[in-house]
Amino acid sequence: MKKLPLPLFFIGTIAMMVVMAKTGAPLKTPATPLGILDLEFAYDSSKAAAVINAWMPVDASPGIIPAAKTNTYFDFLFLFFYSFFLFLACRRIADHSGGLIQKAGNLIASGALLAGLFDIIENLGMLVTLGGHVSGTIAFLTTFFSVIKWILALAAVLYMLSGMLMLLWRKIRN
Repeated sequence: MKKLPLPLFFIGTIAMMVVMAKTGAPLKTPATPLGILDLEFAYDSSKAAAVINAWMPVDASPGIIPAAKTNTYFDFLFLFFYSFFLFLACRRIADHSGGLIQKAGNLIASGALLAGLFDIIENLGMLVTLGGHVSGTIAFLTTFFSVIKWILALAAVLYMLSGMLMLLWRKIRN
């Protein structure tokens, strides 16, 4: 039973990546080629306003702000899966390592959970902005927590991938 959570969180992560790609597809426009990432990295009020304006209704179209909100709501589920998957994967690799690699793995695993927490804060900032409250402070804080989240998550992915290669190399050698 101890090994069940890792595959479960992996499957949940992959499933949510598919959902996020589908719900985020309408957000990619000529003005916002990175979709929701354009809002995540809109670090001041003018950049946030430009994203919101690109997603506002035009003529008879409803606009795509509802799609951005839906994508952000789904991200709350996604962050649950990816942060726990990265946490468990890094911990498992750390458990099969020793010394500095083990210590780093445990620290990076904790960072993966922190990435999930920062993703929550980022999502809340985006939802405020998507609700029509464009603020320089909120835009800056959203970007600040987004950048830290990405750094922590990427560190976990790199540790996980390099750890998997290391464990595979050990297995091949023995």
